[in-house]
Order: sequence, then structure tokens, then C-alpha cells
Amino acid sequence: MLAILSALMGFASISTDFYLPAMPAMGQALGADTGLVELTVSGYLIGFSLGQLFWGPISDRYGRRLPIAIGLVLFVIGSAGCALAGNVEIMIGWRLVQAAGAAASVVLARAIVRDLYEGNRAAQMLSTLITVMAIAPLVGPILGGQVQALAGWRAIFWVLVSIGLLTLAALFTLPETLPAGQRNKEALGRTLARYAELIGHRRLIGYAGAGGFFYAGMFAYVAGSPFAYITYYHVPAQLYGLLFAIIILGIMAANIVNSRLVVRHGCDRLLVGGAAVGALAGLALAAAAWTDFGGLWGLVLPMLVFCSATGFIIANSIAGALTDFPGRAGAVSALIGAIHYGSGIVGSALVGAFADGTPWPMGLVIALAGLGSLLCTRLLAPIR
Repeated sequence: MLAILSALMGFASISTDFYLPAMPAMGQALGADTGLVELTVSGYLIGFSLGQLFWGPISDRYGRRLPIAIGLVLFVIGSAGCALAGNVEIMIGWRLVQAAGAAASVVLARAIVRDLYEGNRAAQMLSTLITVMAIAPLVGPILGGQVQALAGWRAIFWVLVSIGLLTLAALFTLPETLPAGQRNKEALGRTLARYAELIGHRRLIGYAGAGGFFYAGMFAYVAGSPFAYITYYHVPAQLYGLLFAIIILGIMAANIVNSRLVVRHGCDRLLVGGAAVGALAGLALAAAAWTDFGGLWGLVLPMLVFCSATGFIIANSIAGALTDFPGRAGAVSALIGAIHYGSGIVGSALVGAFADGTPWPMGLVIALAGLGSLLCTRLLAPIR
């Protein structure tokens, strides 16, 4: 179960991280500029965030396994469409389909954790899952760079088709974790309308906002780093994955530490500490991007610290929100995920919109995102 849940949660990252080294080459092949290519990340995030809002209530009514299976089929179709796309506009459209399918896997994997665990124990399990599934973004850019070098960027999406099919086959070994007697019997229209009720809960928005601002910074990095590293600092595409791997190792290490501390200190306290570290690292990154202090490593090192704060922010913000609504795990998980990745849309889109050939737009967005995450923990999710 750990392996399958990790694979399901990994769809959020591998769908983008795998093709990051190919973005400059993809833009050249499709005749698109940097801003348009970066919108393939934003387009994915739109489908991913809206898809979660749909799959959460569906799973609360019909169980977890069937929606995941349907989502995986959509992911496979969307990935094949990306591989065959003739221009960047069509590519963005297929990325929406791909993302809508991947959303089912991620949001329902979190709901399954809530079906099985509660409170700080759920946060511990989520940290463990994030650590394991971080293998995907760790090896994704490295393998993606090699696949591009050997077979071209389109082959990357055919590999994603294969991954989707293999995960679909493995899904049949996963038991249903939401018994029929515990499912939400409300009409789907009414259930969807109750998102407005959830948004009215102050603590829920505090958790969602802390993670959401942080995701904006993370996806600003995802969208901006290929051009900052490869185009601005002339890092070979094959080596981009190694720089990305350093970041992922930091995230994995932080999640391991969080999983060992959270039962003792609680998810709220670690969430606040992680947001404070992220805010400081974001400011340092913006300063380095503006002044070019330290060159490439002046950018990489504060980014390592910023991204590592993920280990104390994401799992704890999700677990904290789910704890308050045990009977609506699918819907709450969907709302949290939609806010997280919706904020990622804004972060990646801002980097694309203000792209000027330097790392400065990326650094500025990340700094503002770190400060926003910290403010949310202070104002909306105080330590109990």
C-alpha cells in the first residue's frame, strides 16, 4: 500500500518534473517563446487544481478506487496527446486533460491516508509518503534529460503513458478504504456547493493559505529554473537534473525529520517553524537573483533551503486541515489541493508573464510567496 500510495501522490510531480530539461528544446521545436512554454506548467496546474475539486466529492460518495482508475485513464490519454501535439497551444490543452486525470490520484491518495490515520499520525504518514514519492522528482529531470538526448522530447510523454498504464494495473491490488456505510449520500451538486461552507472556516483557510503561498513559490521555481539554469547560467540540459536532485534530497531529508518530530511537537508548531525558514530563504534568494551574488550557487543554495521547508509545511498543513473534518476527507483534501495548486498557477504564470531573461522574476515571486506563507501561519493557524 505504501508503494502504491507513493506512486499515486508522485503523479503531481513527475508529470512536470520529467520534461523540465526538455522545455527549451520543446519551445524551439514548437516555435514558442519562453513565456508560452512556461504556460504548459500553468495549464497543467489549472487542470490539476480544478480536477481535485471534482474528484474529492466523487470519492466521498463512490469510494476511492473507481475515481482513481478513471483519472489514470484520463492521464494516459492526456499524455499521449502531449506526445503528438503540433504546437504549444494544443500542448497546453492536452496538459489540462493530463492534469485532470492526475488530480484523482493525488487527492484520493491523501484521502486514503485520512481513512486510515488521524491527527499527528496522519501527518507522520504523509511525511513518509512524500519522502518516498520524492524519488519521482529526484530521478525525473535526470531521466528526462537522458530520454530527450536519446529519443527527443516527445518520447518523454510516451514514457508517462507507460507509467500511467503500469499504475492502473497496480491499482487493482489496493483495497477500498472507504466502506459503503461511511460514504456521503448527499447529491453531488449539494456536496460541491458545500465548498463555500468549508471556506468559511478560519483554521482551514489558515492551513490552506500557508501551503498555497508556499506552492506558489515552489512552482515559480519549477517554471523558472530551467531557463535560469540552462539559458542564463548555461548549465547543460543533462546536468539540470542533478541540480534539481539536490533540491529533492533536501525535501526528502526535511520530511524524514518532520515524520520523527511531529508526533512529539505537533503539526502546527512545525508548520510555523518551516514557514519562517522558507520566508528567510526566499528573501535571500531574491537578493541573490537581483544582484547576481554568488552566481549559479548563489541561486541554488537559498533555493535548497526554501524548498526543503516543504517537509515542514505541506504534510502538516494537509493533516491539520483534515483533522478538523474527518467525515469529509475527500472534499477537504480536494479543497486544500485546489488552493495549493491554484496558487502554483499564479506563481508559475507570474514568472512567465514577467520573464526578462534573468532569474529576478523567479526570485521575487518566491520571496513574496515565502512571506505570505508565514503570515498565514501567524494569522490564521495559530499554535494550539
